Amino acid sequence: MAKTLNIGMAGAGLSCAVIARELAEAGHRITVLEKRLHVAGNCHTERDPRSGVLVHVYGPHIFHTDDEEVWNLVNRYVTFRPYVNRVKATTGGRVFSLPINLLTINQFFGKTFSPSEARAFIESRADRSITEPKSFEEQALRFIGPELYEAFFKGYTLKQWEVDPKRLPASILKRLPVRFNYDDNYFFHRFQGMPEEGYTPLVQRLLDHPNITVHLGEGLAAADVARFDHVYWSGPLDGYYGFDEGRLPYRTLDFERFEGEGDIQGCAVMNYTDASVPYTRITEHKHFAPWESHERSVCYREFSRHCGPEDIPYYPVHLTEGDALLQRYQARARNERGVTFVGRLGTYRYMDMDVTIRAALDVARAALAG
Repeated sequence: MAKTLNIGMAGAGLSCAVIARELAEAGHRITVLEKRLHVAGNCHTERDPRSGVLVHVYGPHIFHTDDEEVWNLVNRYVTFRPYVNRVKATTGGRVFSLPINLLTINQFFGKTFSPSEARAFIESRADRSITEPKSFEEQALRFIGPELYEAFFKGYTLKQWEVDPKRLPASILKRLPVRFNYDDNYFFHRFQGMPEEGYTPLVQRLLDHPNITVHLGEGLAAADVARFDHVYWSGPLDGYYGFDEGRLPYRTLDFERFEGEGDIQGCAVMNYTDASVPYTRITEHKHFAPWESHERSVCYREFSRHCGPEDIPYYPVHLTEGDALLQRYQARARNERGVTFVGRLGTYRYMDMDVTIRAALDVARAALAG
């Protein structure tokens, strides 16, 4: 990009905010159009006026990464405080620690295994006839066996996806560790934390540059692309084409909010893995900022369902049999001129926040180099 360009951004989430900042600092003029009335997308946080609790409005987001450049970037704009995600799970009327670790195994089976004993025991329960797991269920049966799969993953997965685990790819379960020690940190990355002021100030500061103009409550459509020298599209891939070949499948979330005095559940995240419980988990938001103290509490019950035309898309649905519809949209996107599809929705893949930022940096730098 040798000359100054007039660049449009469809969306004010992390992807477009990072790209906008990089290009603005290089001298380009950026117009960000965001149909919501706030920036930061699904990472949006706000203070509850009654309790003072910092609420993750669209569900909790926890920052974790091994990418030192990404970690340094976000810390340049806001202060991150140390935070370790320690998840609990209720199954069969009992509470366990997640991810599955040595304490979970010993509690569940009523044992006092050492690490090597637990490893051998779990291997003895595993289905070793499965040599190359293709599905979520095969991955679980091969590596943790039927008992732990039934207790912690099968019911939860059916609620989360409403798809038989045999039809989900093994890669979903590969993201969840099993540990043969007492480490209950849900993540394994070097850098883990929460922004002290929330994620919305992070995105606001990324967009705070004289070359960036932000319009809230105003979306960008495919018909608007001609107004700009280039557009970065972080909206749904199929939405760019007016869903003319059909809608790509997404899962959405409904939140049932409730409040109370004191500490309601004693942890930030409690998964409910039994299929008979309609919600997947309860999150208690004040525990996501343990450096703060609040007398009242705000909780969300989380329900997963199919995403309709008016819903907020959260998770793309990928099945083991592949997706011809997605491939058609992706082929069209590759042939577009003047448009780059970015982010979770634009590329139709689930990405953690650090991966989203890394991908955005790479896209911006490639544009500047070109």
